Amino acid sequence: MAETVAGRLLGRLREWGVEQVFGYPGDGINGIVAAFGAADDRPRFVQTRHEELAALAAVGYAKFSGRPGVCVATSGPGAIHLLNGLYDAKLDHVPVVAIVGQTDRAAMGGHYQQEVDLHALFKDVASEYLADVNVPEQLPNVVDRAFRTALARRAPTAVIVPADVQELDYSAPAHVFRQVPSGPPDEPSSVAVPSDAELAAAAEVLNAGSKVAILVGQGARGAAGEIMEVAETTGAGVAKALLGKDVLTDDLRYVTGSIGLLGTRASYELMDGCDTLLIVGSSFPYSQFLPGFDQARAVQIDIDGRMAGLRYPTEVNLIGDAGATLRALLPLLRPVTDRSWRARVESSVADWWDTVERQASVDAAPLNPMRIVHELSLRIPDDAIVTADSGSSTNWYARLLRMRGTMRGSLSGTLATMGAAVPYAIGAKFAHPDRPVVALVGDGAMQMNGLAELLTITRYQDRWTDRRLIVCVFHNNDLNQVTWELRALGGAPKFEESQSLPDIDYAAVARGFGFDALNVDDPSELGDAWDHALAAGGPVLLDVRCDPEVPPIPPHATFDQLKETTEALLRGDPNAWHVLVQGVKAKAQDLVPGRR
Repeated sequence: MAETVAGRLLGRLREWGVEQVFGYPGDGINGIVAAFGAADDRPRFVQTRHEELAALAAVGYAKFSGRPGVCVATSGPGAIHLLNGLYDAKLDHVPVVAIVGQTDRAAMGGHYQQEVDLHALFKDVASEYLADVNVPEQLPNVVDRAFRTALARRAPTAVIVPADVQELDYSAPAHVFRQVPSGPPDEPSSVAVPSDAELAAAAEVLNAGSKVAILVGQGARGAAGEIMEVAETTGAGVAKALLGKDVLTDDLRYVTGSIGLLGTRASYELMDGCDTLLIVGSSFPYSQFLPGFDQARAVQIDIDGRMAGLRYPTEVNLIGDAGATLRALLPLLRPVTDRSWRARVESSVADWWDTVERQASVDAAPLNPMRIVHELSLRIPDDAIVTADSGSSTNWYARLLRMRGTMRGSLSGTLATMGAAVPYAIGAKFAHPDRPVVALVGDGAMQMNGLAELLTITRYQDRWTDRRLIVCVFHNNDLNQVTWELRALGGAPKFEESQSLPDIDYAAVARGFGFDALNVDDPSELGDAWDHALAAGGPVLLDVRCDPEVPPIPPHATFDQLKETTEALLRGDPNAWHVLVQGVKAKAQDLVPGRR
């Protein structure tokens, strides 16, 4: 029996090393779905509950595996649903290939059911590569270019295959006019390094500094050893953008942790006091948390020249692979003998960890959300993978979770979409089926996306050698991050109609879906709950009721700023007094005697 276009498509995916495709079926991809069956589910079809979640799972897989994630959706609504996840990939520079169905060619332009203009729909999100397969001979070149472009540009790409084309007999491109061949699958292997002159210019800037700060992002992940060598040579402290949180372990005394509104006081003080800045693989967007523009000389290293000088007036831009560039730069750097700046940084880091430990121990009603991550951080295995959602829980992930060993962690960075943590966790489990995964999720994100994907976890857990996938819900019945933004940035009190969430028992729902689940509302039970979850033989959900009024105070906040926010609260916020009490208790931990 002749091989169909859809059959050859799956064959090409196998040749690219694709082991699973995240998706949801529909008649626009019937030919592809049938091909999965004929191929004995190779690659595996992983059925999520929604196409958006399929795309987000593909992003999570790509982030934690380093290989392209692949998702598939039907025409019309299915394709539309992919957009949010694909934009997450685009903004976080992640390789994802989307395969999308379309109505039969004969019906195109006829206002047919589920026909939308897919090129108009995807022209921005898949701007690096978007192509149709309209005849069988196009298939290998289009698929290969989608993968090569996704890898080379670290971006989402899209391949559109009309429904009737999927079922045609496949024929390879011939050695004839207007047919395009394609070479076998491969991966980009060239390592770019700047010129000697550019490296010398960067070394001059770094050698002239006496208070060097380094900011690392996800683009520095393959260069951890080189960054540590540069930090030791220059006496620098190292701050981490959220997407670079897992680049360096927090056991290093000069690593100041996350930076920005969700960052640490140690990172704020590092940037406030430095005279030289080295940015490696980061497009951290908030320049107000970087040194003053006339304060520090700066060097940036990035693989993508479009990112150079994007956030700070850098003096030297080195366009190249982070690891290779730093290895070439290291011999040009002069070791710093005066270690007073390093000592100051290390003291600030130690102070910070003391402070957040005290803040996590502050009483709240019923439980302090900071303590959730603090207790996890004391116990989490060195090889765990952590996914975080967008919301107030992100603050606690950013500030309190200490990376160590080979831990990995990520979240929706630049898009900051809600509802990514659970599908990311599913992608992480398929990327590393032998490692435990923890998803930290606010109850708003859980109601939006997470509850449905519990079914996906239950369904596929037998594919994972280590079945531990822990979903921790920060249960406060509030869209808490937006509530705090209204208070602190908008000067407005909480508006109950938009902010309050319906109360449900997440643990009870999870048990109905086949999870082991615990309800926690007593801080004395929290450590035991984490111990239980981390020792379990399968998926566990922790439903932790926590106080929505524990403030995510920025690292640079003063008591005067807290007072101004409180005055805004007193203009009608329903929980103003409790907010004030919790804010004062949290901020007071900065003033405990013994601070260095």
